[in-house]
Amino acid sequence: MKFGGIGAAVAAALFIVEPALAAPFDPAPWLADLEQTRQAFHEKYANLEWVENERGLKLDSLFDQAAAAIRKAPDEAPVRAMFDRLQRKLGDGHVEIDWPRRTSPSKVMASAPPATPELCSDMGYDARQNGPGTAHGLAGYTPIGGDNPFGSGTMTVGRTKVGVLRIGIFQPQGYPELCRAAVRALAIPSDKPCDDECQDKILTWSYRRLTETLEQRIRALKAAGATVLLIDVTNNGGGSEWAEAAARIFSAKQLVSERRGFVRGEHWAKQWRDLGETLREFASAANRNDKAKLLSWAAEADAALKQAQTPCPATASDCKRLGTAGYATGLVGSAPSGAFAGKEWGVHVFSPAQYPYHDGAWNGPLIVLVDQETWSAAEEFAAVLQDNKAAVILGARTGGAGCGYTYGGTPTTLNNSGAILKLPDCVRFRADGSNEVRGIIPDEVVALRADDGVYFRAELIAEKLSSAVAKAKALRARSR
Repeated sequence: MKFGGIGAAVAAALFIVEPALAAPFDPAPWLADLEQTRQAFHEKYANLEWVENERGLKLDSLFDQAAAAIRKAPDEAPVRAMFDRLQRKLGDGHVEIDWPRRTSPSKVMASAPPATPELCSDMGYDARQNGPGTAHGLAGYTPIGGDNPFGSGTMTVGRTKVGVLRIGIFQPQGYPELCRAAVRALAIPSDKPCDDECQDKILTWSYRRLTETLEQRIRALKAAGATVLLIDVTNNGGGSEWAEAAARIFSAKQLVSERRGFVRGEHWAKQWRDLGETLREFASAANRNDKAKLLSWAAEADAALKQAQTPCPATASDCKRLGTAGYATGLVGSAPSGAFAGKEWGVHVFSPAQYPYHDGAWNGPLIVLVDQETWSAAEEFAAVLQDNKAAVILGARTGGAGCGYTYGGTPTTLNNSGAILKLPDCVRFRADGSNEVRGIIPDEVVALRADDGVYFRAELIAEKLSSAVAKAKALRARSR
């Protein structure tokens, strides 16, 4: 049947549906999310005092301003942007807001079929974590060996042959070839699920190989004639506590780790409680000397537990929000490599004991190259070497992430939006008492920007490299 003239218009009108009027934006649920966020910061945020006292930002004032903006918002888009701006304004690399993903049904229908699963990538091993860094762009840089897991080479600065070594990330997950080698070496089926025990075996094997390879690269650079070593940790996102073991590989001096602060509350109370119980259990079967040490450390854990269980009264102006106990490495902040060999409990008091490293595999002058994209464990690596006067730090002030999350941290899911707020629950205090989250300030400052091209960055670094080499030599001479 055909319709024409007025009849066609009437027929067409029958199929027109009046679009529903959009409901007015209701700020109340978002204001509730903001208040939930404010409460989380006051209860869980390890760097609150740093933000308020050193950065000069008053959190309650920021939240009040944010609430006023939410009340005026026309829809949720600017509200989300406001939450993100609040996060960035703090200048803390470990404060994160993860928004839930939104996927339209049409996109789901059009998506490509899933790729063939690969065991190592499924476990989070991804080479994109390990970028090329900056030092390879320096004039005269000559690579030696392969690039994985550590790119290395040499260059000449004046009359000094400088070895260059790139560490892109301080964990095996940035080096998928390590995982694949572990799968082959351990005869793990790549086409079957890998449970927690299986993944732990792969990780342990990978850390061992990572440590061995790092020391091999140092020997290769020595053999190539390098007398000064430059370690490139620019654009390094961090990693794990392996950074503490790695730092000790580059220093014959026995390093002392940074002191540790922690947020009072049940999250850390559980950690100290479990540690005390573990140490007493080992003490029950230990020889006399070890038993005395273990019980002494257990008593330290008990004292830290008491701090964690004692919140600051709201009216107490002189109460320290953070508890303090031990070091970034555990209850022991300094020990020679191998000090806990054969001691199953060693890792519980000194975390580097889990790795097969050797102190001072490199024992010459040392430079660490950093930039604004040096974060977290990479900052820990630079800080412990700088604090112990074992290296000259060259480059730009680092990003400022400091200590992050222990055992998954204490994430907060916002009730309205479903966003997940992550706040660091620990602090690493430098030798001068400052919070590592402020960033590592170089001994030799270079005017780098994070978005500069690699060769311009290399040109700026080259202008300061001779001075850094001279400072590194002088520092090494004074430490003898």
